[in-house]
Amino acid sequence: MDDRIEGAGKQATGSIKEAIGKITGDRSVEAKGAAEKAAGKAQSERGEAKAAARDTLNP
Repeated sequence: MDDRIEGAGKQATGSIKEAIGKITGDRSVEAKGAAEKAAGKAQSERGEAKAAARDTLNP
């Protein structure tokens, strides 16, 4: 699957977990959500870079 799509999914899941952690006061869940969101963002950016390279090499 495309890294951009997977990354976006991880970002969304991480945001939800982070919000649940904030609402419930569970700092562990909040931290795990923030980490998952950051990992998703990095994965999405990697997918964008791959797509840009692919587009440059194959006009």
